[in-house]
Amino acid sequence: MAYSVKEIVYTLQGEGAWTGRAAVLCRFAGCNLWSGREQDRATAICQYCDTDFVGVDGVGGFCYPSAEVLAMAIAMRWPWDQTSGMPYVVCTGGEPLLQLDVALVMALHARGLSVAVETNGTHLAPVGLDWICVSPKAGTRLLLTAGDELKLVFPQEDIDPDWFTGLNFRHFFLQPRDGPDQQYNTQAAVRYCLQHPQWRLSLQTHKFLGVP
Repeated sequence: MAYSVKEIVYTLQGEGAWTGRAAVLCRFAGCNLWSGREQDRATAICQYCDTDFVGVDGVGGFCYPSAEVLAMAIAMRWPWDQTSGMPYVVCTGGEPLLQLDVALVMALHARGLSVAVETNGTHLAPVGLDWICVSPKAGTRLLLTAGDELKLVFPQEDIDPDWFTGLNFRHFFLQPRDGPDQQYNTQAAVRYCLQHPQWRLSLQTHKFLGVP
C-alpha cells in the first residue's frame, strides 16, 4: 500500500494529554469530512478545520510506496543520539485512519517507535497502537468509542460533551474552538470544565509557541 503524507516534522506535541512531549508528527493527506479546499468549506461536514492537509508538498511530504519506506522516513526524524525518552510518532491529518494500517504500525514498532493516532473516530483503528486520541465531530457516526484520550473541540453545534462521558477513555479534554470567537470559546470551555470536573482543558500551545 502507498501512503500520501503531507508532512513529517520533529516537534513538540501541542495539545492534549501529552502536551510538551517531543514527537515526530506524521500528517497524512486527505480527510473524509472536508476536502481541504476553501471553496468546499461551507458545505463540509467539519467546517472549522485549521490544518493544511492537502497534497504532499510539506516538509517530508511524499507518496511513500510502502510501510517500510514511510517508517524509515519517520524514524530518521527522531534524534536517536538522545538516551532518554521513548521515540514517539503521532499520526494525524486530515484523517490518518484512511491510510494508517497494521503494516505501518508494525513497521514503526520494528524501528523502536511508540505509535499514537489523532482521529475523528469515524473509522476503526488498526490493532497495535500505543495511544488513541479521538476528536468527535458533529454530524458524524462515531465508530471508535474507546481509547486513551477523547478531545472534543468546544463548542460545536448539535453536539453535547455529556454524550461521551460514558465511553471507555482514560482522559476527557475540551479544546476551545479556534477562529474569531476563540476568546469566548475558551471562556466557555473553562466554565464547562469547572462545572464538569471529568473534563480537562486542552489548549493548542503549539500555536502560541510557533512550532508545527
